[in-house]
Amino acid sequence: MGTIYITHEDSFIGKADERITVKADKKKVLDVPLIKVDGIVVVGRATVSPAVVAELLNRHIPLSFIRATGKYLGRLEPEMTKNIFVRKAQWQAAGESKQAVHVVRGFVRGKLKNYRHSLLRRERNHSGLDLQGAITRIDQAIAPINRTNSINSLRGLEGSGSAAYFGCLNQLIQGSEFEFEARRRRPPTDPVNSLLSLGYSLLRHDVQSALNIVGFDPYLGYLHVERYGRPSLALDLMEEFRPVIVDSVVCSAINQQSFKPSDFISEPVSNAVSLTPEGLKVFLRLYEQKKQSKFKHPVLKRKCTYQEAFEIQARLLAKYLMEEIDQYPPLIVR
Repeated sequence: MGTIYITHEDSFIGKADERITVKADKKKVLDVPLIKVDGIVVVGRATVSPAVVAELLNRHIPLSFIRATGKYLGRLEPEMTKNIFVRKAQWQAAGESKQAVHVVRGFVRGKLKNYRHSLLRRERNHSGLDLQGAITRIDQAIAPINRTNSINSLRGLEGSGSAAYFGCLNQLIQGSEFEFEARRRRPPTDPVNSLLSLGYSLLRHDVQSALNIVGFDPYLGYLHVERYGRPSLALDLMEEFRPVIVDSVVCSAINQQSFKPSDFISEPVSNAVSLTPEGLKVFLRLYEQKKQSKFKHPVLKRKCTYQEAFEIQARLLAKYLMEEIDQYPPLIVR
């Protein structure tokens, strides 16, 4: 089962014996054994019983709350793991240390190379596209990474490469009723941005859960600056996964006409765009299918799911910070 997504508005999440039950409109809509649950994401509003809260904490199962627009609201977090040595190494590397610069290089390189491979793949499969300008700009952002020793400068390279990618994203969306002009997050005001924001919130839940399993403090990062309540390390590790999971799901879904304009609604005051309940079910199914799909991990040289890769990358990061390996290898999928 993996992650459970609760999408029914004002549903009630309860516990019966060793099972999670979800009721909406006085009807049972879900009944799952707890042993099959890795995480729970509530999209919208829901009531959670005290028995469920206690059981989730006891089993170290994370519970996240997000809005239909993709805005991340918060999560019920189990106690940190007892592996203090990982957190000690994480804190010792804070700031502009040699290790911090190295991992930031990895996060940025992984994200930009995955952007580049996505554009190359799209151009190969669709001969009418001309993405060379964007690919060249991404290459220009990648080239100086290894000799850049300032985290702020690395942030600038990440921003430049991302701007090139999003500048041509509309060309990846073909033959559909949707268009992408620019990345808009707070709030997303068009269907494509709505799907991206929702996907990134789901990805944050998964990556933060993996970091907790390994023993990290998710709030101390290196690429993303510290801010009260911001899980900077989760946002750091997310970077290399954004193109290969969320962007891939969004573009494929639109190009395969999994959504139509009627699957989206707009709030009258904020103009925030979100999916209808039926559209949300479709997106969650596609996202979960992508997480469970397998690929050959470039470091381990064996097949694994993207769900497993979250924890694999977190463990590789821990090994590097604890000086068990010489470098952090970002996930780059060709």
